[in-house]
Amino acid sequence: MNKEFFDAVSALSAEKGILESYIYEKVEMALVVAAKHDFNGRDIVHCEIDPEKQKIKLYATKNVVEEVVDPDTELTLEQAQLIRKSAKVGKAIDIPLKMKDFSRVIAMTAKHVIRQGIREGEKGVIIEEFKSKTQEIITGKVERIDPVSGNVVLSIGKNNAVLTKLEQIPNEKFKEGENVKVYLVDVQEDSLGRSPRIVLSRTHPGMVRRLFEQEIPEIYDGTIEIRGLSREAGLRTKIAVSSNNENVEPVGACIGPRGQRIDNIVSSIGGEKIDVVKYSNDIDEYIASSLSPAKVCSVEVLDEEAKMSRVTVPDNQLSLAIGNKGQNVRLAAKLTGWKIDIKPESGFFEGHDENEK
Repeated sequence: MNKEFFDAVSALSAEKGILESYIYEKVEMALVVAAKHDFNGRDIVHCEIDPEKQKIKLYATKNVVEEVVDPDTELTLEQAQLIRKSAKVGKAIDIPLKMKDFSRVIAMTAKHVIRQGIREGEKGVIIEEFKSKTQEIITGKVERIDPVSGNVVLSIGKNNAVLTKLEQIPNEKFKEGENVKVYLVDVQEDSLGRSPRIVLSRTHPGMVRRLFEQEIPEIYDGTIEIRGLSREAGLRTKIAVSSNNENVEPVGACIGPRGQRIDNIVSSIGGEKIDVVKYSNDIDEYIASSLSPAKVCSVEVLDEEAKMSRVTVPDNQLSLAIGNKGQNVRLAAKLTGWKIDIKPESGFFEGHDENEK
């Protein structure tokens, strides 16, 4: 029985990735609870599991007294000396419990731990595995796509997690069996004891940040620093970078030879457009570059405390500066933290609707 039990624990530990010591701890607790029934629930039962010797020891501790008042917790000197000759009144003695009397309990307990207690251990393994990867990019394999909700079930290591429709880039399609990069936003433990909720995303700005760190060695080693990022997933991202080395041009390094570096990042997020702009401590320069690819004539600070500015652009650059439905100026405002009012060089808004103005 013991050998089969220890072999089962080893196999279970390897399969589930749960420490054997954790399983033994749960079994010890369950055996103590089972054995305490013979002593009216008194807290005098102890259990020790020795994996090396493959032994399970179960015993009750009783006090040696001259006259027994509580037979569940006490025994006479004569009774104690039958177990241990050195027993003395006023001392406690450990009484071994015959394991054959609990063989059925051991078998039932092992099954109970496998079916119930292990769930808690698995949850702990999942939490630790994913928490170590929080705010990082991980790769999952598409196992199933829910045709109703659009949620995608991904297998990541030995576990599954769900990429919800809300966290998917608009209009992107998935195929079963393909590998998908996702950003691990958070691991949320369930207060009701259910499996933890793994929050995955492909729309989070952090995903673009991590892709740049992976693809651009100069960012990874600290030569280039990401100073700001704004994103509207599936449409456009603006990212501001600066260099800590005067010999390294930050925008050019991020784009790469023939645009290869930036193309690799763009392909990872479904073709989303990315504007890489140069960060500057001069707010006029920073606001001007944030409106890329539009050209800017001038930047006027209207209210420094309220962070309000007015930007003048050539008439033929007005639509580009504003962007489709105001997207370009909106992302520039998020990137810089400034409100940006755009006006054409001529002062006239011909051909533009009231919303664009």
